[in-house]
Amino acid sequence: MKANEVSRLTELPISTLRFYERKQLIPEQFISRDENNYRVYDEEVVKYLQDLRMLLTLGFTIQELILLINESSYTEKKALVKYKIEHIQELETKLEASKTFLKDVLKGKANFQTRCKSKHEK
Repeated sequence: MKANEVSRLTELPISTLRFYERKQLIPEQFISRDENNYRVYDEEVVKYLQDLRMLLTLGFTIQELILLINESSYTEKKALVKYKIEHIQELETKLEASKTFLKDVLKGKANFQTRCKSKHEK
């Protein structure tokens, strides 16, 4: 499939596909050339790029992705993924505390405020 179709299916701009290629984030196995020297992407690249986007959403940097995909040993890759899992767990804890705090705000129990009253309360 051509770049414009991959772009449409993945909702990634063609410029992003080119950037990923330059950074070697798209393995060569997913890209070939046709008789006119246009890039032709394997259909599996769509799922691969969806996974790559998920990793970015999870907080992996481009440099970490390069390490994860190309350069690291299995032990290094495993350590990086474990670190991200721990980071996500820390974020979950902070989000849960934030949610509890906001519920207290709604109940008027937060230390910084006076009690919230709705229009119907007197």
